[in-house]
Order: sequence, then C-alpha cells, then structure tokens
Amino acid sequence: MEKRKKPSRQQVYTLLVQIGRKDGDGLPDGATGAALICYASGVDEAEAVRETVAILKQADTAPLDVAGYGTLAEREAQGHEIEPDERALMQRALDENAVIVAQMTPFFGDEAQA
Repeated sequence: MEKRKKPSRQQVYTLLVQIGRKDGDGLPDGATGAALICYASGVDEAEAVRETVAILKQADTAPLDVAGYGTLAEREAQGHEIEPDERALMQRALDENAVIVAQMTPFFGDEAQA
C-alpha cells in the first residue's frame, strides 16, 4: 500500500519582534535595541511566536515583545502588498520549517519604541 503524506498544517506567520541589549547580541554600538521582521512557521501563531523567541534567545538576543501580523492569506485579506522577495522568504520559512529574520532595524536612544 502506498503511504500518502499528510498535508502539513504548518503556516508562515509574519512577526515583529523588539529586542533589547544583551552582551554579544551583534547590534551596532550605541543601539538601545532593535526591531526584527521575522517569518516563522508553525501550526498556529502561538507556536510560531514560541519558536521565534527560543531561536532569538539561542542567538544571544533579548526578545522583549512580539506582535503578530498573521499569515500570508490574512495579510492579503487586510490589503497588504507583499513583494515577491518577501513571498520567497515566507516560502523558505515554510519549506525549512524555520524562523527567517528578514529585516533588522536598530534603535538608538532618542527614538520612541512602540
């Protein structure tokens, strides 16, 4: 009998993660923290958040806050324009069951953090 592969329940979620300073975090000198745009796979957003926080802690960063922006379908339904390179990173996160840090914006002391 031929085994059929179950369809994956994994989806990719877009997350905005704010990190604080920690020794060895790799942030630029003078930065007070950073915002990271991440694409993370999970069966639900809570799992994607847990995996992202765990990976960032392993990478010697100090995650402070995570905001979820939903799946690709949810973002499209909200009218977000999603560029082909962003779609490619989302697909990579799904294919590799991974957390992809797509963008890092450092904060410097005089900037307001949300």
